[in-house]
Amino acid sequence: MPSGTSSDKSEPQANGTELPIRSEVKDSEGSQRVDPNDLQKVKTNKSQKNQSSSALESPSAPKSKGPDTSSAGISRLPDFVAERNDLFSELKRKHDAEVLTKDHPVIQVVLDLGFDKNGSPRPEMPVAAKAWESTPGSFLKHVDKEISSDVVVAKVDGKELWDLDRPLERDCRVSYIPFSSPEGRNVFWHSSAHVLGEAAECHYGCLLSHGPPVEQGFFYDMAIEGGQVVKENDWSPLESKASKFFKEKQSFDRLHVSIPDLKKMFGYSKYKMYYIENLLPPEGSTVYRCGSLVDLCLGPHIQNTSKIKAFQIMKNSSCYFRGDKDDDSLQRIYGVAFPDKKQMTEHKKFLEEAAKRDHRRIGIEQELFFFNDVSPGSTFLLPHGTRIFNALQKLLRSEYQKRGYSEVQSPNMYDSDLWKKSGHWQHYSEDMFVLDVEKKKWALKPMNCPGHCIMFGHRERSYRELPLRMADFGVLHRNEASGALNGMTRVRKFQQDDTHIFCTQDQITEEIEGLFDFLKCIYGLFGFPFRLKLSTRPDKFLGDIKTWDIAESKLKDALNSFTASGGGQWELNEGDGAFYGPKIDITISDALRRDWQCATIQLDFQLPQNFELEYMTGEIAAKPKGPATDEAATDGSAKVLGPGRARPVMVHRAIVGSFERFMAILTEHFAGKWPFWISPRQILVIPVMPAVNDYVEEVQRLFKAQKMHVDIDLSGNTMPKKIRTGQLQQYNFIFVVGAQEKASRSVNIRNRDDQETQAKGELVPLDEAIGKLKALKKERRLINAI
Repeated sequence: MPSGTSSDKSEPQANGTELPIRSEVKDSEGSQRVDPNDLQKVKTNKSQKNQSSSALESPSAPKSKGPDTSSAGISRLPDFVAERNDLFSELKRKHDAEVLTKDHPVIQVVLDLGFDKNGSPRPEMPVAAKAWESTPGSFLKHVDKEISSDVVVAKVDGKELWDLDRPLERDCRVSYIPFSSPEGRNVFWHSSAHVLGEAAECHYGCLLSHGPPVEQGFFYDMAIEGGQVVKENDWSPLESKASKFFKEKQSFDRLHVSIPDLKKMFGYSKYKMYYIENLLPPEGSTVYRCGSLVDLCLGPHIQNTSKIKAFQIMKNSSCYFRGDKDDDSLQRIYGVAFPDKKQMTEHKKFLEEAAKRDHRRIGIEQELFFFNDVSPGSTFLLPHGTRIFNALQKLLRSEYQKRGYSEVQSPNMYDSDLWKKSGHWQHYSEDMFVLDVEKKKWALKPMNCPGHCIMFGHRERSYRELPLRMADFGVLHRNEASGALNGMTRVRKFQQDDTHIFCTQDQITEEIEGLFDFLKCIYGLFGFPFRLKLSTRPDKFLGDIKTWDIAESKLKDALNSFTASGGGQWELNEGDGAFYGPKIDITISDALRRDWQCATIQLDFQLPQNFELEYMTGEIAAKPKGPATDEAATDGSAKVLGPGRARPVMVHRAIVGSFERFMAILTEHFAGKWPFWISPRQILVIPVMPAVNDYVEEVQRLFKAQKMHVDIDLSGNTMPKKIRTGQLQQYNFIFVVGAQEKASRSVNIRNRDDQETQAKGELVPLDEAIGKLKALKKERRLINAI
C-alpha cells in the first residue's frame, strides 16, 4: 500500500512550508496530535525534566542580555533582527518598484462562492480586475457578509492557496476558504504560529527553527541561549506580547527572495541556513514579514493579526532539531488561536471531552493494550484488545468472501533490489527499517504492494482472471520519528486491511463503485459518515496524459454514480493526485466531529510497468510460445507490449487502514462503550449468594458455547460492589442471578445503556436471552438492546 494510505507521514513542516523536517519530541508527545490531557493551561506541565541542552553552536547567535531571559524577557532585540529586517525592507522596496513598472492588463476573474446552506451552488460572479493590482481580498466587498466574515484565505483555480492581499497575476477563478474548513484552520493557525514566533523572539532573543499548524493548533521550535528552557511562568508574558501584536493589526507581507539574499538574511541562524541549503529550490523561496518577525515561509497567511481574537499557550516541551538526538535540543511551545472567543471556549470544552475519551487512558483502564520502551511504537495488545482486533478481522474476512477477494500472505522482509525496482528505495528508504543480511541490504516491508506485484507476475495471467483482488493482513513496519509516535494513532508496527486489485481499464468504474459500497457497509456499522475527495493529475506525473484523462473520467463516473444513489456530494482536489495515478481520499467523522482519513483508493499505472506485469487479452486464443516479445518504446521509457497482451491497472485500497489506528478511533468514538458484537466484555454474571454459583458457571458455559465473551464474579465482594465494578468495566450486560433465577432458569439482565434496568433488571428466560444476544451479535447492531 502507498505510504499515504493508513499510516501516512504527517511530519511537522517548517512553518507549514512543506519542508520535510523530522522533529523528534523528547517527552514523546506527538507533534501531530497534542495530548488533550496536557492541553489545559491550569495544569502544571511536569514533563520538563530535561533541563540541559548544548549551547548554541551558531557563531552569530544572539548575545545574552542578562543572567536570565526567562520570565523577565530581554531588554532589547538582538542585532540580527534589525539587520534581517532592514534587508527585507530594502528588497521589498525594490520588488514593489518593479511591480509598478509592470503592465497591469485587464484580466478575467470569476468568483466561485461555493454552496449555500441548502447545498445548492451559488451563482458565479465575474469581477473587473487588473493583473498585479487586484487582490482576492479586494473583491470581498462584493460578497455577502455571510461568506466574507469567515474568510481566511483564497484559492486560485481550485489549486493554489493565495493570500487575500496578494495581487493576482492572470485570468483565474477565485474561491474563498473559511476558518471552518481544514485548509482555513491550517492557514489561520500557521499565521498564529508566526505571532508566537514573534513573541518568542522578542521575549527570549532566541533562534527560531520552525512553527507549523498541527491538529489542535500550532507550535514553534526555538533555541534559547545557554540552553535555557521555557517555563510555565513564561506563558503569560508571551500571551501579553501576542495580544499587543493583535491590536497593532500587523500585516503579513510576502516577498520572494533569492538563495544568496536568503543566506544574507538568515546567516545568523544555523537552523534557517539548514533549510536554505538543503530544502529549497535553486530559485529561492518566499519569506513573510509580520511585525518585527521576518521568517522563511511559503505561506499563505491571513490578512493581518487583528483577525486573531483568542490566543492561548497550551503547553511546552523539549525536542531535537531534525529529529536527531545527536543534534541540538530545542524548546517547543504549543498554542491555539481562534477568530472569536466563543470558539476558544468551545475548544476547551472539546478538549475536556476528548480527554475523557482518550484511547490511551481507556486502553489502560480496560486493559486493552499498552506500550513499553523495549519496542517504542509497537503495541502490546492484551487479551481484551485482541478480541476487538479479531472481531474487526472477522468482519472484513466475511465481507471479502462475499465480494470476491482472495486472502494472501507475503514475506515480511525483502531484498533492497525489490524496493529499488518499485521506486520505494529512492523515495522512502529513510522510513524503512533496513538490515544487513549476508552483505546485502534488506528492509522490513512498510507496505504490501511490491510483494503483491511479485505474486501477480509469478505466472502467466489471463484476462479471465481479472479483476484479481488480493487481500493481505500482514505485519508492516515504518520507521516513524519517535516524536511523531502517539498512542495507537501513530505506530511503527501495524497491520492493515491492505488490498490490491489488478483489473483492466474497462473494469475501473465497476471496481470503484464496489469499493464505495464496501465503505458504506463498514463505516455504516460504526455510525461513521464519510466524505470523498478526488485528487487529479499533479504537475509532475508519470505516464501519458491520455491514460490519466481516461482514469480520471472513470473515477468521476463512479463518484457521480455514488452521488446519484444518495451517497452525498464529492469534492474535487485538482493537481493533488499521486505521481503514479489519481486517487480518492475518504474522510470519516467521529462522535466529536473530528475528521480522520482511514481509507484511500489509488489508481496506479506505474508499478505494473515497473514490474512488467501483463496479461493475455481476448485477442488471442492460446498462450504464445516462447518468451514475451516486448520492444522498447521509442523514448526508451517503457516497453511496448505485443499483440494480445496488456498491462493491468493496479488499485491500492484500504477501508479501515491500520487496525491499531482504527481501534484508537473506535475507542474514542464510542468512549469505551463498545457495541455488543465487538465488545471485549459482553456479559458479566453475578451471583446473589454462593448457593447459586453452580448456576452462574452453567450460564457462563452456555453463552461461551455461543462464542460470547462471558465473565463471572465469584469473589467475596458485596453484590453492589460487583455490579459497580462491572459497570465501570463497561460490560454490555450484567446478569444478576439468585434462587428465583436458578429455579426458573432465567437471568435478570441489566443493560449498560438503559438506566431503567440498573436498579433491577428484566427477568428473561435463559433460552430467550441466548437467542436475543445471538441475534444482537450476528446483526452487528450499534444499539445495545435486546
